[in-house]
Amino acid sequence: MSAAIVIEGLGKTYPRSWKTPPYEAVRKLSLTIRAGEVFGFIGPNGAGKSTVIKVLTGVLRPTAGRAELFGKDVSLPEARRGLGYVPENPSLYDYLTPLEILTMGLAIHGVKLANARQHCLLWLERFALAQVASKRLRSFSKGMTQRVALAHAMAIQPRLLILDEPLSGLDPVGRKDVVDILGEYRAAGGTIFLTSHVLHDVERLADRFGLIHRGELVTVQAPGDLLHAEQTVTVRSAGPGPVPGFTSETNGQWRADVRRDQLWRLLDALRAAGHSVLEIRPSLTLEDVFFRYLESAPRDQPAGGRST
Repeated sequence: MSAAIVIEGLGKTYPRSWKTPPYEAVRKLSLTIRAGEVFGFIGPNGAGKSTVIKVLTGVLRPTAGRAELFGKDVSLPEARRGLGYVPENPSLYDYLTPLEILTMGLAIHGVKLANARQHCLLWLERFALAQVASKRLRSFSKGMTQRVALAHAMAIQPRLLILDEPLSGLDPVGRKDVVDILGEYRAAGGTIFLTSHVLHDVERLADRFGLIHRGELVTVQAPGDLLHAEQTVTVRSAGPGPVPGFTSETNGQWRADVRRDQLWRLLDALRAAGHSVLEIRPSLTLEDVFFRYLESAPRDQPAGGRST
């Protein structure tokens, strides 16, 4: 399968005052993302995530290395044709309407359709914006503005989506709608590169994730690898009384962490005690992995002073 994104030896250094040495935001980062893949890019504030995205979108030029989108260097305008990009805080012209924003996006990307207006209205409806399609953005909340930006990115029929905190500011209904839309896009062969501080979102959306810390790519894994590697599962149950090894949660619910080879024995004990099983899941989550890597990182390196 062809590569949607290729990054080789990428480095980005920001100059600072003459008293302070330059700040190396990203160093020697190499990564390949296949077409049709959903890749989650995670890391703490200041790790280098936004710097990488700015290089991929042509906003910044790298100090070292190179990056390509579908075989074209990111410095070339044609590399960004068909690229849908949504920053964490979209800056949209607030005197325009959602319909005007989407229509303008089609024109900029050279997308020619028989009925562009209807196409844009359909996408606004998908993001629950049809009722405000002709209202000025200046009256919109952060969540509504985020949905306009996402609708704009989808309306251009992108071959690649780069999303920086795409679910930021959305309510639970909006989050579910966006996750469903991104899942449909991926199922149709679309490629997604996303960042999120909500690691559960990355875990349920991404085929693979990469953890960046202090400008360096620490690990690249598939969420499924975590499940196979973890030998402990968490079991939650509901029942009238305690079962050995379980601790009480609330309202007659109980929880235990148990090794996989002891799981069937535990389930037999729950059945004998009249319990019903509420949940069985691997104890290790992406959030656990995130903090393990951060805790094991050397603490004598400067963290910089730039949020990226």
